[in-house]
Amino acid sequence: MISLWKASGAKAVHLFVLLLALLLPLALLVGCGQPAPPALESLNLGIPTAALQSPVKGPLSDATLLHVGITFKVDPHVLSLVSQQPLRLGQSSNLEQFARQLGISDSTYQKIEDFFNAKALTLKLSKLRTHLSLQAKAGTIARLLHTTFVLHQYKGRTFYAPATPPKVPTFLANTIDAITGLDNYSAPPRHALDITYPQTSHVLGHEAQDCSPDDQTLLPSDVATAYGYNTLYQHSLHGEQMTINLVETDGSYQDDIQNYLNCIQFKGHLSVVNVDGAPSDAEGESTLDIQMAAGLAPAASINVYQTDGNADGDTWTQMNDELQQVIDANTNNASSGSVVSISLGIDEADISSDDARVLDSSLRQLTQVEHMTVFVASGDCGAFADETFGDLSVSFSASDPWAVAVGGTELSVDGQHNHAHEVVWSDSLNPFECNNSWGSGGGNSSLYTRPAWQNANGVNNRYSQNDRQVPDVSAVADNLAVYFDGEWGAVGGTSAAAPIWATAQALVNEDTIRHLGSFAYAPQLFYSAADKNGSNAYFDITRGDNLHYPATPGWDFATGLGTPNLARFDQIVSDTLA
Repeated sequence: MISLWKASGAKAVHLFVLLLALLLPLALLVGCGQPAPPALESLNLGIPTAALQSPVKGPLSDATLLHVGITFKVDPHVLSLVSQQPLRLGQSSNLEQFARQLGISDSTYQKIEDFFNAKALTLKLSKLRTHLSLQAKAGTIARLLHTTFVLHQYKGRTFYAPATPPKVPTFLANTIDAITGLDNYSAPPRHALDITYPQTSHVLGHEAQDCSPDDQTLLPSDVATAYGYNTLYQHSLHGEQMTINLVETDGSYQDDIQNYLNCIQFKGHLSVVNVDGAPSDAEGESTLDIQMAAGLAPAASINVYQTDGNADGDTWTQMNDELQQVIDANTNNASSGSVVSISLGIDEADISSDDARVLDSSLRQLTQVEHMTVFVASGDCGAFADETFGDLSVSFSASDPWAVAVGGTELSVDGQHNHAHEVVWSDSLNPFECNNSWGSGGGNSSLYTRPAWQNANGVNNRYSQNDRQVPDVSAVADNLAVYFDGEWGAVGGTSAAAPIWATAQALVNEDTIRHLGSFAYAPQLFYSAADKNGSNAYFDITRGDNLHYPATPGWDFATGLGTPNLARFDQIVSDTLA
């Protein structure tokens, strides 16, 4: 027994010496300048645990093209310093001089390039260096991030996500605020519009110009006179040298747009930018937004950023890429008074936390860094954004504190197009299915607390819960004349209300820039205007409800502060800036 132990011990010693001899050269190589493998950290994509634990249907094809977006952490101190930079009208804002402080440094970006270039991926870094986008096949990204992608079945729909948490080097993990596009858990954003075609509509097809909408629908002249745009027109304010940016997930028919622009004698400029691919169809949303903006600011520049909302990936990543394109386009033009309008949204419970974080970051940069006001439709399912009647919820990104949430009303005008009366837009005829027809979205956010600036008569009420309250303001969202698919129709939805308010803000900015050399922006502006004694900056809507919350004097959950009394609003803003 003893001799056997000695023999086994001698063999073990021999094997140990041999193993040491094999490993020692490798250890010396690492010590002589060869880099050790980087430490890796797992990423949490903000998908609910219940969704990740749902049944797996199978693998995602390695050939699936993914649009991935990485939003980097922003130093709030630097962000505050940049936001305090004075407006320099007529001069380049040159925000790129702050980019290396606001976003990632050159050395960090070099490390990031080295990491992704291992798979020969092409990267696009935003001009503010706060966002990185890339496109690659799922198999390539999976190998790079040490995971695989699988398909889940959850609550009646299919989504893809990494089978195990993706891993990146520690230096990269430490810079990331959120990463999107590695899953499509979030429900895609919905349009907030409904198109009907009056039986008396005049249809000629695309062969001849058709400027004969149904006489029961509201024309731009009706809206302009009722809300006071015409007062600004009388001072030669039609949107000259102003830019309205529209964010879309569908396209439009060129014949439709040209017919409408000819009818209103549009003298501005319309441009279209495809982001992450061209839209696969036209669903009426982009058409509506363009026509509302052009009809009320007939000399403005309208930039349409569009992507394919029917793609299989995370549409929110594509939508954020659109916002980043707007940011890039204005890094040297942040003192021009441009505005942004978004007529898309989804119930807050149906979006991942990372998708919400990247949109919030972009909205904040648009507001604080580039001095733009962003208007977002509050949704068309009344007080029930999740489309379940009785289940109180609100729509993201209208609920984001960096957005101006815009609700909807029904507007009546007299024979001279003047404001006659106005009520909350709502319809409870079909409580089983929303179909963008229940009315003005509004309620308490489940994602955001109430910002300090959201303070006006009516904000504190029996429904308040110290949450972000939606909407902030409203505009007409029913029976508007729109030319789509070769014929005139009547459009309803807060999708119309958002560009109506964006256009109003652009005209007010044009006025204050021209006469005062400055302009006001950001959501708090609207509450500040309401605080002025006897301001009358809005038509206060006190009739109707959004199927749960009633309209009341002052701010309410159905229409916010009210609809634009634009001449008075313009005067109040001018007095504040003077």
